[in-house]
Amino acid sequence: MLGARSKPPVCRKRRRAANVTNDAISNPNDTPNVTPNAAPNEALPPGATIGILGGGQLGRMAALAATALGYRCHVFSPDADAPAKEVSTAQTTAPYEDRDAARAFAAAVDVVTFEFENVPDETLAVIAKGAPVRPGVDALHISQDRAIEKTFLGDNEIGTTPWAPIITAADLDPAAATGFPAILKTARFGYDGKGQVRVDTADDLAAAWAEINQVPAVLEGFVDFEREISVIVARSTGGETRSYVPVDNVHRDHILFTTTAPSTIDATIAEAAQAIADRISGALNLVGLLAVEMFVTHDGDILVNEIAPRPHNSGHWTMDACAVSQFEQFIRAVSGLPLGDPARHSDAVMTNLIGDEADQWLKFLNEDGACLHLYGKTESRPGRKMGHVNRLSPMVRPAP
Repeated sequence: MLGARSKPPVCRKRRRAANVTNDAISNPNDTPNVTPNAAPNEALPPGATIGILGGGQLGRMAALAATALGYRCHVFSPDADAPAKEVSTAQTTAPYEDRDAARAFAAAVDVVTFEFENVPDETLAVIAKGAPVRPGVDALHISQDRAIEKTFLGDNEIGTTPWAPIITAADLDPAAATGFPAILKTARFGYDGKGQVRVDTADDLAAAWAEINQVPAVLEGFVDFEREISVIVARSTGGETRSYVPVDNVHRDHILFTTTAPSTIDATIAEAAQAIADRISGALNLVGLLAVEMFVTHDGDILVNEIAPRPHNSGHWTMDACAVSQFEQFIRAVSGLPLGDPARHSDAVMTNLIGDEADQWLKFLNEDGACLHLYGKTESRPGRKMGHVNRLSPMVRPAP
């Protein structure tokens, strides 16, 4: 049930962002206090500045949504040509490890969020001293390490695939109890199939670990699943949650290929999936957006695969099929605004445009019912997400 809403107080903290380009390396002895500062429960007024860590397409689309609500955005990314910087008011170009740049960034914004998880904990702790960080330092810390994430889920009695951590060579034999075939994944930094190796037998495990340079990893057992789904839930500063309908996801070469909204799963499974996403967001004390990827087994069980405390590729369909997209909802949440209605007005199929598939942009623009979104990337590479197409159709089943 949705919580009652009250009129938020006027934000008393106002800053003006400035263009910052900083290539200096910070003092390595400057170790920050990792305790996150308490974010005030205030709504940011139009004209306030939202800081975004990361400059990819998620940051780009979030910045565009923020602009529509009257906000300015300041993007921090080491990439001078990052897509999000093309649509932001201010930019910081510096390594994420640069603490001096991080302090200046925090001083130039009213609130900070992130569009990907691979931001150093120390940098985020420095930023948290100067500005509220949403979804929060803890949410980032948990989601950026697969072993920590799966432990967190288990501690909260949320089902996952069978798994085992691998930190040293002594962990290889115990990890084999997970069963085979399995997937060995780096604990940190892997996405879209990167940092992953299929392992068919216990005898192959040591070689697979060497293939990923013997970094900390998790071994995940295979699951005989019926489908992959995801749920995106928003959580406000006051703890209110609103979620989008579960969607069906299909991957190609370990990269999301299509998302179909809504999923055709049974209504009871859909409700259970939304309840799981809601529970996780509460356990994280999240303020912002959370994507939860799940497997649905042939028996109707739900197992969580991964979580991401940010906008997600499987939520891109909301840009054209809902009155409030995941990006607007994300900005509303981190800005302390009332959450919007996540109901859809259309069914949708989102198709990612990978590599040179985006070269067919004119074809998509000539297609009735197709909504094209390109990310402004100048270089097309195999496996690189260049844009997506949302194909809309009338709702077959009424929105819940």
